[in-house]
Amino acid sequence: MANLGNLSGLGEQFRNLNGRHPGQWPFIPRILCAVAVLAAVVGLGWYLHWDGQLEELAQGEQEEIKLREAYKVKIQQAINLDALRKQKEQVGEYVATLEKQLPSKAEMDALLSDINQAGLGRGLQFELFKPGQVIVRDYYAELPIEIKITGSYHDVGAFTSDIANLPRIVTLNNLNLATVKDGQLTLDAVAKTFRYLDAEEVAAQRKAEAAKKGPKK
Repeated sequence: MANLGNLSGLGEQFRNLNGRHPGQWPFIPRILCAVAVLAAVVGLGWYLHWDGQLEELAQGEQEEIKLREAYKVKIQQAINLDALRKQKEQVGEYVATLEKQLPSKAEMDALLSDINQAGLGRGLQFELFKPGQVIVRDYYAELPIEIKITGSYHDVGAFTSDIANLPRIVTLNNLNLATVKDGQLTLDAVAKTFRYLDAEEVAAQRKAEAAKKGPKK
């Protein structure tokens, strides 16, 4: 019976509230109204202000993770700095060695003569020795040479070995062996040799690259 009386008393506090100032409402309705207003304020604050700040906070946390990872990478690089410097020196020495194997433009005639002499020295007969058009790359120039030689199996094999052992870089490409009379072989191939670019060619390359990029805006 006491519970029913309490519920009845609570109900009485919510009657005849229309037209009355909230400050004159009974205690329970005022508390509930205050809670409702507080909830509305919190909701609006979340929607209008705090939600954006929480997104910024989440983005900041992601950025912090990225920075931490970048920091770890840089620390690892710093630890391995001496090893990386040594590797750089080794790469530089290797590049310098390769550059020494590249003739200059003026030395190309001597290299072509060396290739020809490599065949003649093995008793091979040149049916074709035709240098092609020079192909200019980014850092070097490439010269293809069409060759056709005839000789014995061992002499042809020795010739290819001699080409590989030349002090300059020469490669044999598109090799085609065919048997002719008396057990002789004919080798069709494209020998490619390389040289470094002279100052004028380097300047022309840079000018061409600048032209491709177009004028700066």
